[in-house]
Parts: sequence; structure tokens; C-alpha cells
Amino acid sequence: MPELPEVEVVRRGLERWVAGRTVAAVEVLHPRAVRRHVAGGADFAAALKGHRFGVARRRGKYLWLPLDDGATSVLGHLGMSGQLLVQPGSAPDEKHLRIRIAFDDADDTELRFVDQRTFGGLSLHTNSPDGLPDVIAHIARDPLDPAFDDDAFHSALRLRRTTIKRALLHQSLISGVGNIYADEALWRARLHYERPTASFTRPRTAELLGHVRDVMNAALAVGGTSFDSLYVNVNGESGYFDRSLDAYGREDEPCRRCGTAMRRRPWMNRSSYFCPRCQRPPRAAS
Repeated sequence: MPELPEVEVVRRGLERWVAGRTVAAVEVLHPRAVRRHVAGGADFAAALKGHRFGVARRRGKYLWLPLDDGATSVLGHLGMSGQLLVQPGSAPDEKHLRIRIAFDDADDTELRFVDQRTFGGLSLHTNSPDGLPDVIAHIARDPLDPAFDDDAFHSALRLRRTTIKRALLHQSLISGVGNIYADEALWRARLHYERPTASFTRPRTAELLGHVRDVMNAALAVGGTSFDSLYVNVNGESGYFDRSLDAYGREDEPCRRCGTAMRRRPWMNRSSYFCPRCQRPPRAAS
């Protein structure tokens, strides 16, 4: 699933090309693309028609388009391969086109949801009092959110009684951080992924959060991380932060800091990449 930088790049594209436009018609081409909208594809299309999109919003890895009624939003879940593309109406349909949204203005472009693996989708939800779709109201703020509370995060981290990478991926504690950027931030902070959260001092937590923010901002600056053609922005362009990764995907390559061969270990059905010299494991995990 795309992480915060990739989703933010898409959000910015929607803000530029979709905000303020009124829906003229919706075509649902695959039922799985609206499976989270329990009333089905026909209801989704009818409920959306005639509404105007507000400015796209994001929390962590989730993005949504508020509607002009102020009470509902369209939540976009990109899954593993979902793409929200702004395309000319005359452009040929993508092979895995799932939803088409046309607008009532003179601009010929339309919004398309394309998803090869059909894990993602769009759905309509009631907003919580904070303006989030109700199904994601439990998601924590992300580290790039100006309202993110560093002190509260540190306190929650100490109480979690887990290991640091698990905590970074826990979306009710801190959102937007996935496997790639967790490994990158931990490498920058010289922390092993199995470091117990109870051992963190306030300065160490602040240092780690600084690295999380730095790596995400660096990824944002170049459009995010794209390992294949599945992640693209709304214009179909790939990000290229994968060229700057220091840890993720670099097994057996020299650590950019000390030259030691990087290692990969299976971790929670994923992989963790780290430098065995710079990121020494805690004694209890040895």
C-alpha cells in the first residue's frame, strides 16, 4: 500500500484538478471497486451525481474528497495498485479501469480509478465531527500534520510495550508510516527495528520523529517511491525516491554510512532492512 508521501502526491493532484468540480455522471465498471460502499455501485453513482467536490484531504495513508453537503465524503483506498488518474475524456480506457467520474464543466478531463489487483476502491461515508469519513476516525494524526503532538506520541510509545517498528506501523498511534519509510527512518536514527519502545527517552523519540519527517519530506520532493508502474500520481507519472533509499531493498549492498553489507530479515510477513553495525539489535533480541 502506498505510504504517506505517495498518497500526499495524489492528494495534491486532486486538489489541483478535481476540487470545486461538480459530478455529472459516474460509471462503475467493476463491483469490487465499490465493495466498501455497502449499498452497491448503482447507489454510489446516484448518490454522487450532482455533488461538488471540495478540497481533497488526507490523514496518514488515507485520502478523501469532501462533498458540498458537508456531511459526506468519498474515501479513496488505493490498496496495492490503485490509481486516481485525471485523463482527457477522449483518452482510451485503461486496461484495469474500474470507475469513471465525469464532470459538468467545459474541462474535458475526467477522474478515473484504475486498479490492477482490485484491492482498493472508492466509497461514500458520513463524516465524523472532525470532518473525517467515519470509518477512519480512529486513525492517528501523521507526523507531517501541524497538530501532531510529539509529547503525546512519546508517552503513548512508552506505554505501548512493543518494539519500535511495530509501533511506527500502528496507525492508531502514528499514521502514514509504512514498511519502507520505517526502515529508512530507523536507519537514519541508527535504531534496530526490535528496539523496545519502553527504552525510549524523550530526546530519542524526538530524534526519531525528526528522521521520520525528514525522510517523508525528501520523498515528497521527488514524487514518492515507485518500484514499478503501479504507483503513479494523477498525471500518470512515477516518483523516483527509490533511487535515494538508504536501507529498504538494499540487501547485501554496502551501508552508505559504514560500508557494512546491509541485511534483510523476514518480519511480520514483510522484510526489514538494516545495517548490522550501525543498527545493533537489543540484547534481549540477540
